[in-house]
Amino acid sequence: MKKAVAAKKKETDGPSPSKLIDGRIKELGDWRGETLKRVRALIKEADPEIVEEWKWRGVPVWEHDGIICTGETYKEVVKLTFAKGAALDDAARLFNSSLDGNVRRAIDIREGEKINEKALKALIRAAVELNASKKKPVKRSA
Repeated sequence: MKKAVAAKKKETDGPSPSKLIDGRIKELGDWRGETLKRVRALIKEADPEIVEEWKWRGVPVWEHDGIICTGETYKEVVKLTFAKGAALDDAARLFNSSLDGNVRRAIDIREGEKINEKALKALIRAAVELNASKKKPVKRSA
């Protein structure tokens, strides 16, 4: 019962994660905001059931049965980091950053770069499928 109360309280404390992401996009006010806005839309198109979160003091996170990716903004790049990117088939070779790790992979998008929208959506869907395949089955009482 305490968990339910804590979860309900968390939902009503301050702005929603979606509103915070809206604020970040507006706050950036440049190509990075526009890029974050576009990738966010593509993520939602790829998986309408995706859940937006705001973690680690200001990082947009998209989840479905676990973290799919984060959307970090830096001076030179908008970075989409896929939590289990190393396990995904990246036929279009979108991953161009964090390639040395065993788990994560990232896509750095620089100003003026065109996003391969079809390939990005396929990568999002593959990440959702991977998370769903790793989901622990619900134990049912007899």
